[in-house]
Amino acid sequence: MVSIIIKSMADILKSLPNTFIPIFVAINVFMLLPLFVSITKDMPKAKKSQVVRESLLTALIVSFSFVALGEVVFRILGITGDDFKTAGGLVLLVFAVRDLIHSGEERIRPDVKVGVVPIGVPLIVGPAVLTNILILVDHHGILATVISLVLNLLIVWIVLNNAEKMMSVVGEGGIVGIGKVMLLFLAAIAIMMIRIGIVNIVRQHFSV
Repeated sequence: MVSIIIKSMADILKSLPNTFIPIFVAINVFMLLPLFVSITKDMPKAKKSQVVRESLLTALIVSFSFVALGEVVFRILGITGDDFKTAGGLVLLVFAVRDLIHSGEERIRPDVKVGVVPIGVPLIVGPAVLTNILILVDHHGILATVISLVLNLLIVWIVLNNAEKMMSVVGEGGIVGIGKVMLLFLAAIAIMMIRIGIVNIVRQHFSV
């Protein structure tokens, strides 16, 4: 029993880099940071802290709901993991290219509960992140994906609570520049997912 638990933990630790990095790249906290500062610039400190809590709680609930319902949706629609990898990779590639071309400002919509919309969804957890989560659950399992998700949201919490300090140190231009590089990585991850999905589908087709 102990050896099984140890092996399971070892497998999870081995999968963590493969689940953590795609989620980190998809969230792209460097693109989120200047948008968060712009949205909350006129708020008192206590209100900003409340917005951060609301946004992270929203992101967590939406993400966990996707993890819980994703497998059910797959079964109902008859979608395989490779089908979703290919389609999900295409979607991620579209979002990466779109955000490389545009600043992302068009995604901001005024709302009383800005912690829920637009910060929680779609700025922290948007279509790219949700697509990534479902693909990673299928490829690496729920536990490793959930741990990586929680670790990434912890990083977002730290960054947003120190947003002004980080912006003053690095500068808006530096933050945006790093964000664009992260989008290039997201595009590369998307192409990798498309490649793996297509190769697996072709193999299954010719093995029948």
